[in-house]
This record gives sequence, structure tokens and C-alpha cells, in this order.
Amino acid sequence: MRLGVLDVGSNTIHLQVIDGYLGGPPIPNSSHKSIIRLTEYLDEAGSITEIGVDRITDAIAANIKSAEHLEIDELLAFATSAIREANNSDEVIAHVNKTCNIDLQVLSGEEEARFTFLAARRWLGWSSGDLLVLDIGGGSLEIARGAEEDPVFKTSMQLGAGRLTRTFLKGDPFTSKSLKALEEYLEVKIDPLAASLSTFEKDNAAGTSKTFRTLAKLSQNYYPKFGPHLTLSALEELVPKLQALNVDGRMELQSVSAERAPQIVAGAMVARQLMQTLELKEIRICPWALREGIVLHRLDWIER
Repeated sequence: MRLGVLDVGSNTIHLQVIDGYLGGPPIPNSSHKSIIRLTEYLDEAGSITEIGVDRITDAIAANIKSAEHLEIDELLAFATSAIREANNSDEVIAHVNKTCNIDLQVLSGEEEARFTFLAARRWLGWSSGDLLVLDIGGGSLEIARGAEEDPVFKTSMQLGAGRLTRTFLKGDPFTSKSLKALEEYLEVKIDPLAASLSTFEKDNAAGTSKTFRTLAKLSQNYYPKFGPHLTLSALEELVPKLQALNVDGRMELQSVSAERAPQIVAGAMVARQLMQTLELKEIRICPWALREGIVLHRLDWIER
């Protein structure tokens, strides 16, 4: 079965075409992506502007057009935090669905966490046992934990790398004052997780999506002495390095894309605070995330 997974996120609109069948892995066929940074199109009231709505609609239509020759059997379209939290989200969704002739659904933060956890569980397998899954997106941070396919703990927090960059970080390079303000904010916001996850063994955590993948690659490139996984020791050396660079300097680093460079500092600070607060020994990188989780869930549902 050929599925199109349309992810309307905070940074990008991404249509991934995937071939899948029950009992087999989701196999990527092609990828169609538009960088949009939806949070830049919010007005003072927290609504997506008319220009922003047009950007969303045009990007979706262009991505669907570029994949129409692939004869997709079903399009699974979903939006995450940037649209979910906009004051005019219902109007935006209605406009997009009518204009693009699709059925775009808004995922709750807990649904994001649950689908991402499913993807990580299938990738890492049952031998991973009690598993903690972390996902730093552009608009939100998702956390889920459990020993089966349905997590016993799942939450979403407004701690996405793009959101935090826009709200806190000033200057180029970022000023020490703004970095300190973000550091203090993260400590306060993430601290309650220690109690919620107090029984977690702290040795079986996985990170998904682009922020964690980028941080892991930076660690391997510049601090290989810390091993193949992302460790707190690596982040404690990496974060000050990133903070000292301007955006052009971050783009020159191996593994940091132009898309990721503006917000990788905030993403790294979130990752560091999570590891400090939860006393995590290391974070393994899982290449599957939300889109794969949605495909797996859909294939499971078809069989029923």
C-alpha cells in the first residue's frame, strides 16, 4: 500500500511517500518538503496571518502536485503545534481542506507523543524494555515512556526549538543575557518531569527527529571520545560552542543545515536540560518518528 504522509509542522510542510504493508517496515519512496517556519506568520493575537495561510496552502498544493505521478493510495494529513495552538486554527484547517481538497487533521500533543513512541518501539524492539522517547520539534517537546506499544506516560510541552528561539534568544551571536534567561526558563519548566519519571531506570532513552539527529552527528564529528550515542558530557562541551557562534558560523559546522542553524542552540539547550534533570546516561537516536508512527498505526488499523 502506498501512503502519502503530509506533515504540516512548525518549520516545514513535508509530504513523504511511503510504501508499507502490515508486518513490514515503512519504506520511504520519495520526499517533498517546503520550509515555511509557521511561527513567523503569527500576529500579536496568536493567529496565523493571511499571508501565512497562503504560504501553507501553496506549499501543500505544490507538494501534492509534485507527488501526483506516484499514485498514492491514501493521504494521511496532519498538523502539529504551530497550527494546533493558533487562535484561528479551525479557520486555517477549513480553508486548507477546501482549497487543497484534503482532510487535514490536527494532532493533539499527546497523540504526537503516542505515535512517535510507537515508531520508536517498533524500531528499537521489545528488547528495549521500559523506554523513554524524547522528540524536540520546532514548536513543542514530546515525551513518552512505557514498556509496551502504548506509553503509560505521554506529554507535550511548549518547548520547541523554534518557539524558544523566537521567544528568548536575541542577537547574532545570541546575547549572554538572553541565553541565561532561556536556561533559567528551561530549568523551571523541565524540573517537574523528574517526579513524573522518577521510576524510570535512566539507561534506556531514545531521541527522534531532526534536532536530536543533528546533535548526535555534531557529537560524533567533534567529540567522538564520548561514544556513538548522545551523552550529557558531549552536550556540556557542544552547547557553549554553539552559543558562541553566529548563525553563519553554525551553518558552517558539519551536519548543521541552513534550516536548522537558527534554532539548534535552543534545541541543544533543551536536550542538555532534559539529560541533567532526568539524569539520563545517554540518548540513542531512533531514525523513525511521528510520520512512521502514523503509518504503522494506519496499517495496524486496516488489518482490524
